[in-house]
Amino acid sequence: MTILQSAPYSISGHQYIKGCWQPGRSQRVLDDRDPYTGEQLLTMSMASVADLDDAYVAARNAQSEWAAVSPAQKTVLLKRLAQMIERRTEEITSWLIRESGSTRIKACFECNAALSMANECANLPFQVEGRILTSHKVGQQSFVFREPLGVVGVISPWNAPFHLSLRSVIPAVALGNTVVLKPASETAVTGGLLIAHLFEEAGFPAGVFNVVVGAGSEIGDAFVEHQVPAFISFTGSTQVGRNVGRLATSGRYLKRIALELGGNSPLVVLDDADIEAAAHAAVVGRFLHQGQICMSVNKVIVDRSLYPEFAALVAERASALKVGDPSLPDTVIGPVINQTQLNGLVRKVANARDAGLKQLAGGQPFGLVLPPHVFGDVPPEQELATEETFGPLLPLLIAENERHALTLANAGDYGLSSAIFTRDMARGLAFAGKVVAGMTHINDITVDDQPNAPFGGEKNSGLGRFNGHYALEEFTRAHWVTWREGGYHYPF
Repeated sequence: MTILQSAPYSISGHQYIKGCWQPGRSQRVLDDRDPYTGEQLLTMSMASVADLDDAYVAARNAQSEWAAVSPAQKTVLLKRLAQMIERRTEEITSWLIRESGSTRIKACFECNAALSMANECANLPFQVEGRILTSHKVGQQSFVFREPLGVVGVISPWNAPFHLSLRSVIPAVALGNTVVLKPASETAVTGGLLIAHLFEEAGFPAGVFNVVVGAGSEIGDAFVEHQVPAFISFTGSTQVGRNVGRLATSGRYLKRIALELGGNSPLVVLDDADIEAAAHAAVVGRFLHQGQICMSVNKVIVDRSLYPEFAALVAERASALKVGDPSLPDTVIGPVINQTQLNGLVRKVANARDAGLKQLAGGQPFGLVLPPHVFGDVPPEQELATEETFGPLLPLLIAENERHALTLANAGDYGLSSAIFTRDMARGLAFAGKVVAGMTHINDITVDDQPNAPFGGEKNSGLGRFNGHYALEEFTRAHWVTWREGGYHYPF
């Protein structure tokens, strides 16, 4: 099939509310810049609480009519949206490189993941199922229907803005809900405005999808506490996620929540592992998108018998990665998102050196680019091992045996993704069954997000599951309905 090329969207820097583009009414102005070149990409007036209220009201007013649209009609629009993504892949990729500092490798990966998810969700309207229950009352029929929640509020992050916005938006819309999306300010275009153009071009009715670009300090709490949304889907840090959960469940208007939060994903190398494969996976799993992925390999736990050879292989591979301009096809390490992020990473490097950790690979930062760093024989209590390091820093920990490796893998407050390397499938499955995490991959990297598989974490890594049938459970509610003919002979 030939995909026709379209003229690039004209990104106006306006909010998208009720099918219209309008300027934000906040006094704050967003200055959106390329993290590698510093070039200004967009300037726009940000959303105020009044704009947020307009967006939620628009979504509420559109929801009942959208829910009544037939599954066949919804599917047509969803397939058209997928076609728009496919047609504009290069445009989306280019924006991801310029706005989020994604390398071309990561940007293509993200765009393809979003396209796969959009295609998977196109048939979601036909997958809604109810149940007929056996009633305890004679003559009564008992049904359970799955129904839309209503309006869904989505807060998305800057690290994979296009995919992680759409991962909540598309299934929510497919299942009859309407949506208000608040993208991260750092990625207002790829996390929100570009998506609004796609929905507009695909022909979705006004109000089904709305975007407000606003400062968290101005509209963040109001976004969660607002009366209209029945569900808040948040992807971001555990610290902010805790506050979102508190606001959603302790305010005047209680609402459902899905929280996809931080991670400290371990990659475990058991004593029978293929060392070459494990070392390759550790480098890819850590340094893809400069380590700015929630499910990145955050630490590698290596059996002592394999450690010397494994550490040498990882250091060699990491040192050979191309660093610099993210637009070049062979660049692996581009810029981190902003100066604040870089400052935190530089501090962690300094702390590691001060603690006497052995540095196996590294380099000096330039601009917002930090070369890949590897530290060896890292104590399990050191911050590189205990904290989520959202950047190109990789600690290697030594395990004395399989039991010790499991203890190290389960240490801490996170439980998002994990990986195990072993040549024995039964051993790998047994080990995986003892790991406290939402996802475990045997002989693969921790970074994986497939459109039909449950994505989510345990412990402080979040609540709920995304993708496929699991998203259906999140974005609809069970409604019990009974029917009987005539009246019932009540006791009084």
